[in-house]
Amino acid sequence: MKSWLIPFAWLLATGASAADNCEALRGEIEARIRAGGVASFTVAVLDTEQPTSARVVGSCAMGRKKIVYTVHDSPAEPAPARNAAPILTECRDGSTPVDGRCSR
Repeated sequence: MKSWLIPFAWLLATGASAADNCEALRGEIEARIRAGGVASFTVAVLDTEQPTSARVVGSCAMGRKKIVYTVHDSPAEPAPARNAAPILTECRDGSTPVDGRCSR
């Protein structure tokens, strides 16, 4: 009579550990992407049947879930402002030309 309890408890335990496995795996993938120098991205866990345009980078929950990765466009960084002030350079001969060019 209580023999059904053991398989039922095992199913509940594996379902919970599969969800934890997905989150742990997602965290590891995020860490690897950050280490690769990507600043703006998203890593998500989706059902395998769910269509997506993102890149699939892993699977978990015994193949029932997929882990997808999307890179976000980072805003273009403005070019550093050029200083309009003349360049003053001290040359080996002791002269200080304003244009930054030393004579040889």
